Amino acid sequence: MATDVHIPAIERGPMDSMRRTALIAGVLYLITIVTSIPALALYGPVLNDPNYIVGPGPDTGVLWGGFLEVICVLACIGTAVVLFPVVKRQNEAAALGFVAARVLEAAIIVVGIISLLTVVTLRQAATAGADGDSLVTIGTALVAIHNWTFLLGPGFIPAVNAWLLGYLLYRSRLVPRVIPVLGLIGAPLLFLSATAVLFGLYAQVSVPSAMSAVPIFLWEGSLGLWLVVRGFKPSPLTAAAVAPGAR
Repeated sequence: MATDVHIPAIERGPMDSMRRTALIAGVLYLITIVTSIPALALYGPVLNDPNYIVGPGPDTGVLWGGFLEVICVLACIGTAVVLFPVVKRQNEAAALGFVAARVLEAAIIVVGIISLLTVVTLRQAATAGADGDSLVTIGTALVAIHNWTFLLGPGFIPAVNAWLLGYLLYRSRLVPRVIPVLGLIGAPLLFLSATAVLFGLYAQVSVPSAMSAVPIFLWEGSLGLWLVVRGFKPSPLTAAAVAPGAR
């Protein structure tokens, strides 16, 4: 006589939660890339023309650049917030350091945004008859502030981010190890290049500076794409994260 065999339902909810975490983190990483590059291009007129603050023409490009960087800042913080509950199981101190460094990077970028938006405000004042020479001097100073934040924010701090998160992902095997290796290789290169720019060995917008940023660009881009397309690889960290009662 045939007997009924009870087959327990497969609980997919926990792994679906991890997949969503990876997807959100990957999307946020890709957002930081697709917003930061055009923002720099939109800033071109104010960064390259000392007389922009007293010149004619619309400010729309600079305003859009500021808006895109605000999106970049929010995504930047979001990557750390989303990944922290997972990578803290590998090393909580390093994971917390990653969150802190990411927030610091975002804060520095915000200072740069404010400096260029202030140029726009003063430019509008120039059309109302304000002293042109004084505005040019102030505008040059504000652009210089942005340039320093661009060195400290996207220059030094991403190297720290790459080293911390690269270490966590390399040890945990949440993604193929070749991806965090790119970050671990790119981190010291980017830090040394930013140091060279700081001491005037070459300009920040130059071939050596661009070449030193390639590994970090590949690291963040490949990490974002992998997390979106494939998610986390099975590991003790993902098992712990989905275990009943896991924190």
